[in-house]
Amino acid sequence: MLKLMGIAAVMMFINPGSQYHLTLKHGQTEAVIERADITDDFPGFDLIDLDKLSLLIEEFDSKFYIPAKNAIVNEHGGIEPEKVGWQIDRQKLIELMYTFFYSNHSLTNSVPVLPIYPKVDSELLSEINARQIGRYATFFNSINQARTHNMTLAVKAIDNVVVFPGESFSFNKVVGKRTASKGYMRAPVIVKGELAEDIGGGICQVSSTLFNAVDHTGVQIVERFSHSRKVPYVPPGRDATVSWYGPDFVFKNNLNQPILIKAKISNGNVLVRIYSSESVISENNP
Repeated sequence: MLKLMGIAAVMMFINPGSQYHLTLKHGQTEAVIERADITDDFPGFDLIDLDKLSLLIEEFDSKFYIPAKNAIVNEHGGIEPEKVGWQIDRQKLIELMYTFFYSNHSLTNSVPVLPIYPKVDSELLSEINARQIGRYATFFNSINQARTHNMTLAVKAIDNVVVFPGESFSFNKVVGKRTASKGYMRAPVIVKGELAEDIGGGICQVSSTLFNAVDHTGVQIVERFSHSRKVPYVPPGRDATVSWYGPDFVFKNNLNQPILIKAKISNGNVLVRIYSSESVISENNP
């Protein structure tokens, strides 16, 4: 940026026509920038307004950002391939903006982008989908539609998550804050030993099912708390209560291979299976 500011100082007396514009394209997306969009209002000079430029760069960040998508195992057991994402090359875009600003003509250019490679590709997924090292199922009454709905959202959030060696999995971070805007509904929860209703009620059954699936596979249980009263879906002491502003369920992958979490909910049943490669060293022999 300092180098570019130096260029601006040398060329500050140039006064190219204001009718010119910069057209940037990426795939089917196009943006047009007028000189006024990045011009300082300082009288008598044509200078780039660094604040306007910064805001424009941020706008481009969101407009042209395409996140990478990991390969996943679909509900039929097949592997859906990964997709490479894109983000703007901020430095090259700034240089392009300066080139346009101090040119006497309009410009059309491709948006300078950098690839974002997915963390999990098809090759890795096929390798760690080879051996089941953990499994646990719990059951519930599907008549309570709000509770079932909440559990379905949480199951979808943890499904296909890959935890690499040395990495920690946080249920709260992966599932995210349970809010009405995200589709979570009010359902029964346990608060200080008493039944109540709150947004996201029911997801503790998902975290408890996950805990029992990963326990004894060789991972390290970093954080786990039990409810203040007995719950019906797991034996006493085998639950993992979670709350956004309270307890979390966290484990660390101490295995020599990544692990894959597969979660499914159907017909009053929550099923979590844990997979890894054939070469994984595990305490469990499924």
